[in-house]
Amino acid sequence: MTTERHPSKQEGDELLRLDRQLCFPLYAATNLIQRLYRPLLAPLGLTYSQYLVMLVLWEREPVTVGDLQACLHLDVGTLSPMLKRMERAGLVARMRDPQDERRVLVTPTSEGRALKSAAQEIPGTLAKKVGIEEDRIVALHELTHALVGQLGEAAERDSHPAA
Repeated sequence: MTTERHPSKQEGDELLRLDRQLCFPLYAATNLIQRLYRPLLAPLGLTYSQYLVMLVLWEREPVTVGDLQACLHLDVGTLSPMLKRMERAGLVARMRDPQDERRVLVTPTSEGRALKSAAQEIPGTLAKKVGIEEDRIVALHELTHALVGQLGEAAERDSHPAA
């Protein structure tokens, strides 16, 4: 027989402090990073989320919508309208995969490809703005990448509970 320990009110209150939450500094950092990216992306006519899509497309094209969803951790309700806006702006093209009509392939248009050269300055400019040494950036990247992996696995288990 196991006894389950319940936290005292004081311990419970301590656990609910904003500065104790792992999610809050990640949320705040994301908001601040996006704020720093905004003026860098404005001349390209991209939002931060659209920039992430273009990064994937510049790296490997064509990409299925499903692969974009998985890579960027976005749901279809977020990604599909964004891709439609990007298509209307002339940045990407969407087409059915001729080998599997159920899949939609996304490729950058020539205009979307042309943005790549303009975007090449963005990472360095952002790094200078932030002023973090490269070794710390590498360590933060590795740590957050590992965290994203663990969170993704937990979300996957949560969405497919064992029978």
